[in-house]
Amino acid sequence: MNVLGLETSCDETSAAVVRDGTDLLANAVSSQIAVHRPYGGVVPELASRNHLQLIDTIVTDALREAKLSFNDLDAVAATYGPGLSSSLLIGLNAGKGIALALGVPFIAINHMEAHLYSPLITSTLQPSNTPFPFICLIVSGGHTILAHATGIGQHEILGQTLDDAAGEAFDKVAKLLGLGYPGGPEIDRLTQNGNPAAIAFPRSMLDDPSHNFSFSGLKTAVMYYLRKNGCSGGLRPPLASEPENRRSQSAATIADVCASFQEAVVDVLVGKTVRAAEERGVRVVAAAGGVSVNRRFRAKLAETCWQRGWQLLLAEPALCTDNAAMIAALAYHKLPAADWAVDVEPSVGLV
Repeated sequence: MNVLGLETSCDETSAAVVRDGTDLLANAVSSQIAVHRPYGGVVPELASRNHLQLIDTIVTDALREAKLSFNDLDAVAATYGPGLSSSLLIGLNAGKGIALALGVPFIAINHMEAHLYSPLITSTLQPSNTPFPFICLIVSGGHTILAHATGIGQHEILGQTLDDAAGEAFDKVAKLLGLGYPGGPEIDRLTQNGNPAAIAFPRSMLDDPSHNFSFSGLKTAVMYYLRKNGCSGGLRPPLASEPENRRSQSAATIADVCASFQEAVVDVLVGKTVRAAEERGVRVVAAAGGVSVNRRFRAKLAETCWQRGWQLLLAEPALCTDNAAMIAALAYHKLPAADWAVDVEPSVGLV
């Protein structure tokens, strides 16, 4: 069964075709990072305009890559939330229109629920070898969620961020440091030359018995550290014209701040995930979302799981950022029970 998925929740326009829930035939993605970079963040109106301009082309590209036509599709799915309402409308209405024209089912998918099951998009996972139950950490620019999944569509939210999401904290700290947008990849790159123990930033809520997160205080701690050290305008990468001794000192400083901040975030993310797995008595841990691509996070979570003899499921990097493949894959599993005649509207609700 071939399912076409559409994703336009924020600033990526994506269309994908997934066969039987695991076989990824195509996943076309157009990023708008270059459009929004001058503004230091996503501008909703610009995002929706770009989705409108790109959606037809992206769908055509996905079908061409999959070597299929519209008549080969058995269902259509699209993200209905959470996200930017003006962006969601583009993919949602395009999906409903295609489904109506073809006379096939339309399934509306929650973006975060799709992230939750995205680590399962692989042909090596057969029904007889399902990894349930598992604890999954969904960590992205807008959300940080811990969930306990016992089957497709059967999950419980254990905790989530009370303020800034982890990815949001990365972007805000990068802005304090005068780095580019998006901030996560920039910080990840600079940490390779930094000392993660250089600055003792707080591990917010790590010892709290709940499964909730908080990263606003960590962001504030970085801001005060920069001010205290005469860096109120933000650190910056060294200029080629600076003396060699000053360049080395400047580069080490920004790398140490990045590494220390990243280590604080990773300690909380991994620590909370491990505690949830131990409390629920599960031996399978998963992670998804844009921040899960962070190299230090992946390395520490993998090492922790290996030490405990747990299985680790990580979504492929291409499936961690916003993408339609996870939308189509989840839609396949929801299709038998889908009430696809309902007129679905955009939603900001969580899983």
